Amino acid sequence: MTIVESLSNTNTRPFYIRAALFIVGAYFLISMLYIGQAILLPLIYALITAVLLSPVVNFLVGKKVNRALSVTIVMLVAILVAGGLITLMATQARHFSHAWPRLEDKVKEMVGQAVAWISCHFNISTEKIDEWLVNTKSELTRNSSAAIGNTLVSVGGIVQAAILTPVYIFMILLYQPHLIAFSHMIFGANNDKKVSEILTETKAIVKSYIVGLFGEFLIIATLNSIGLLVLRIDYAIMLGIIGAALNVIPIIGGIVCIVLFIIIALVTKSAVYVLYVLGLYAIIQFIDDHYIFPKIVGSKVKLNLLVSIIAVIIGDALWGIPGMFLAIPLTAIVKLILDRIDPLKPWGFLLGDTTPESEKIKFSFVIQGFIKNFNSKNNYKS
Repeated sequence: MTIVESLSNTNTRPFYIRAALFIVGAYFLISMLYIGQAILLPLIYALITAVLLSPVVNFLVGKKVNRALSVTIVMLVAILVAGGLITLMATQARHFSHAWPRLEDKVKEMVGQAVAWISCHFNISTEKIDEWLVNTKSELTRNSSAAIGNTLVSVGGIVQAAILTPVYIFMILLYQPHLIAFSHMIFGANNDKKVSEILTETKAIVKSYIVGLFGEFLIIATLNSIGLLVLRIDYAIMLGIIGAALNVIPIIGGIVCIVLFIIIALVTKSAVYVLYVLGLYAIIQFIDDHYIFPKIVGSKVKLNLLVSIIAVIIGDALWGIPGMFLAIPLTAIVKLILDRIDPLKPWGFLLGDTTPESEKIKFSFVIQGFIKNFNSKNNYKS
């Protein structure tokens, strides 16, 4: 009995049995994903990257180039490109580290001004505020050892993934025909057509989504950098790239991005630049939400916003920051598979988005109006 046939047979069982099987299966699946993250994360990144690089490898193979040599050439080019991007970020980070003492002095100055303002307006002595700050700092220092340990573990995991991922990519590209044949064998000869459709569409959705996402990243990074350079914000290029990378994560990434922009503007410029940065971010987000994302990325992955947010939160809980970046493409692939298996089609429908574009725009304006109304009420109260 094939996997597809066994899934079809589950519909004949009573609902309580299916519900119990689903809960137990979900528990063990989530447990395995969490426990095996050190193995799964590099492998998933390698699979996605291999899907992107496979057309180039197939092109060289079609030109009568040995497959191993084709994979080697493509891998070397990809490593050079990745190395160039890493070098660019390292250069910007080095400039930032050189200016860290100046930023630290500016932060201390701002804290002193904030303490004076609070003491003046709320009749709290500066001694009590300073005492609270000292206690808070000591508490953070006591907890920093655990944070440092977690950071070292994370860095170790990143180094391990950086070593394993290129190896996985090479092997997946080299054994691609073998892996495809295995996929057809495991699902049975009767499902060859459906398996071919799923594999083809999965590759298409991964390629189109990642390429579209990369295109959006380049456009947003350029807009961020140009806007911050016009405002003469320090470290504009680095902030522009970081902001574009965070933009990949729905909702949460945008919040972190704007907070980062505001902090740098406050530390390196005057308070009025916070308004300039907010205006710049609002303009870029409006362009991205209404023109860039729908045209380049939105048409590739039809997931509703609720599912996207939940997927990002689950990805963060399971695998941290790498899981947040993987959440959307993996959920889109799961939806594609669910849509192709009859008993699981309702779940695919649940993940999808049937809201008309006009309604999405109306909803966007309702949310913006609510935020403006909320802010105006707060300003009135203050």
